Amino acid sequence: MDDAERLEQIQALLDELNDMSGTHIILVEGLKDVASLRHVGVDGEFFCVQSGGGPVKAAEHVWHSGKQAVIMTDWDRRGGTLARALRDNLSALDVRYDDRIRGELAVLCRPYVKDVESVDAVVLLLQRSCGMSP
Repeated sequence: MDDAERLEQIQALLDELNDMSGTHIILVEGLKDVASLRHVGVDGEFFCVQSGGGPVKAAEHVWHSGKQAVIMTDWDRRGGTLARALRDNLSALDVRYDDRIRGELAVLCRPYVKDVESVDAVVLLLQRSCGMSP
């Protein structure tokens, strides 16, 4: 896969994430993740799991909102563990969630980074590689 194709696929996932923001709460690990996703055009309601009280509180927050969730934790070991805990807690409350975008972004970004807070840097790197202005 060349850089242009990788960038196109990453952008499509970010657009999809942004489109979901009206009906979903995006669950991230921390504020740097929020900043990175906002920097690449993702708007909507975010919940920082680490500072917000952990997976149980995150699931309760989504449940109380009546919305669905998007799990967007890092794709390192700690992020994977947190994603599993979020899936378990959301399922226990019968809250629907999406973790597909996280998985696909992980595959596309893994050669460069292992965390959500660096997604904006990957997009910028790929844009420059393809001769595009950010």
